[in-house]
Amino acid sequence: MSSPLLAIRDLHVRFDTEAGSVHAVDGVSLELHRGEVLGLVGESGCGKSALAMSVPRLLPMPPARIEAGAITLDGRRLDTLAPEALQGLRGRRIGVIFQEPQTALSPLHRVGDQIAEAIRLHRRLPRAELRRQVEEWLGRVGIPEPAARARSWPHELSGGMQQRIMIAMALVHDPDLVIADEPTTALDVTTQAQVLALMRSLHRRQSGLLLITHDMGVIWEMATRVAVMYAGQIVETAPCKQLFGQPRHPYTRALLAALPSAATRGKRLQAIPGQVPSPLDWPGGCRFRGRCAYAQPRCAESDPGLLPCGDAHACRCFLVHDAPEGGATVSDASGSSAALPQPTKCGDKV
Repeated sequence: MSSPLLAIRDLHVRFDTEAGSVHAVDGVSLELHRGEVLGLVGESGCGKSALAMSVPRLLPMPPARIEAGAITLDGRRLDTLAPEALQGLRGRRIGVIFQEPQTALSPLHRVGDQIAEAIRLHRRLPRAELRRQVEEWLGRVGIPEPAARARSWPHELSGGMQQRIMIAMALVHDPDLVIADEPTTALDVTTQAQVLALMRSLHRRQSGLLLITHDMGVIWEMATRVAVMYAGQIVETAPCKQLFGQPRHPYTRALLAALPSAATRGKRLQAIPGQVPSPLDWPGGCRFRGRCAYAQPRCAESDPGLLPCGDAHACRCFLVHDAPEGGATVSDASGSSAALPQPTKCGDKV
């Protein structure tokens, strides 16, 4: 396989707060290749956005700090890059689509001027050409009457239109890496489908897309490969179809079991019991053990580590590591054994 476009190695990110040091990202390693859509999924507060915003170093520092690890784009270190050099990469080689365009867009500038400013950061163009490119990009992201809409204020546009403006601003320089942080969270279902279709149509084979979301349905629609994050760590990675067809970690299974499907119509959806532990003091061992139906005493003693559990598949679970290929085996209090079920499609009961 070719060298990754983006490589994250053993990344540790902390936030210094009055309550103490928050370990938001704790030893994460990931790779993203050109032409790939890597979905990063997990519950709110698991560290997804902190991980993603560490790449272009858009976290407020302080209180945030990259404590250890390395981030490289095409082999070039980003975590140690001088601020001036990094500024030259943002927008040009790294585009970011934020989750709330209402706060990301300036209310004091017309949307066309904001797209123009994104272009001017890296290219000097005559006024007429700049206006032409603004209108061209408004058309490319599906906004009707682009010349008139360029003169609109953000508050005059719907949430879906605002998100399209954010997509245009992120893609005007055809960046190598696009980071989309919960790009459809605030949108209704119909608008969400339109925005996802737009992102698919604009994604280039030469670029990589890091898609952060808590919505497994969005992951199914968009991702080629998936990384599941829990309590600051990656607990499972796999190609998308493989993850949905054969999830191995109990947390991944629980996320999929909570999805609605034809089989759950009219029934109460399954919820994951308990709460995510506090990032101020992560528990030792497996961090999911307090919510896991298959937890064993050794799960409290040490971290199982993220290890291969099949072709292009890795999982952070003792039960999976111990099991023969095809399923993990657990023992209940009586000592009898039972196999973890292998869901065959999204929404199957686990």
